Amino acid sequence: MLILASQSPRRRDLLQREGVEFVVEVLPTEELDDPTLPPEELCALNAAAKAAAVAAQHPQDTVVGADTLVFIDGHPLGKPADEADAVRMLTELQGRTHCVCTAVAVFMPGGERRDFAVKSYVTFRRMDAAAIENYLREVYVLDKAGAYAMQEKSELIVERVEGDVDNVIGLPVKQLIDVLNA
Repeated sequence: MLILASQSPRRRDLLQREGVEFVVEVLPTEELDDPTLPPEELCALNAAAKAAAVAAQHPQDTVVGADTLVFIDGHPLGKPADEADAVRMLTELQGRTHCVCTAVAVFMPGGERRDFAVKSYVTFRRMDAAAIENYLREVYVLDKAGAYAMQEKSELIVERVEGDVDNVIGLPVKQLIDVLNA
């Protein structure tokens, strides 16, 4: 059985879109927030912690944990604390290119691990305060890294994406399927 150790509805949607059968189980884990770590390492540690907690209770199953962060100028932008924080993040991102990193930790039956990370680069449109406020009226962002959703009204804020769009949404699902089938 495949277990997704994530509460993210976006990750569930991506897996379902590809016809992957899975169940969701999430156990409390403390996420690291260390801006001194490189993006891949910080995401990898968080993904592994999520997966390890569930895998410890289900050693006979395959458990997938993932963590996605937005990085600008080398520092991570997690989920905004409130709307003011979301405005701050979107203001910082507007008119610029940033990195979205998703790390995936796959705990296989018998203790084998298959981990990987994917980076994509997103360039935002230039936006004034009114455009940012309009976007925030259209999309709930308090549960999204970097205060935006690639899958919702991205045409209002995103100019272009270099790399895997599914990664920006929260799970590089094609790479995950390759790893699961390896």
